[in-house]
Amino acid sequence: MPNTKSAERRMRGNERKRLHNRAIASRLRKLEKGLRDSVADGKKADATKALPGTLSALDKAVKSGVITRAAANRKKSRLTLATNRAK
Repeated sequence: MPNTKSAERRMRGNERKRLHNRAIASRLRKLEKGLRDSVADGKKADATKALPGTLSALDKAVKSGVITRAAANRKKSRLTLATNRAK
C-alpha cells in the first residue's frame, strides 16, 4: 500500500495506464491472429484487406509506447511476407 498521497495518485495513474496498454496489446494480438488465420486458410484477399489496418495498429502501439519500434518493425515485416506468400 502507498504511504504518501503522491504515491497513491501514482498508483491510480499506473493502473489506468496498465489497463490501457493491456487493451492495446490484446487488440494487436487479435489483429495479428486474424491475419495469420486468413493466410493459413488461403484467403489472400481477406489477408490483403486486413494488412493495412494491422500495420497501422502496430504503428499506433509504438506511438503510445506499448511495444518497441523494433518489435513493431519485425512483426510488420513478417506479416507482410506471410501475406505476400499466401496462395
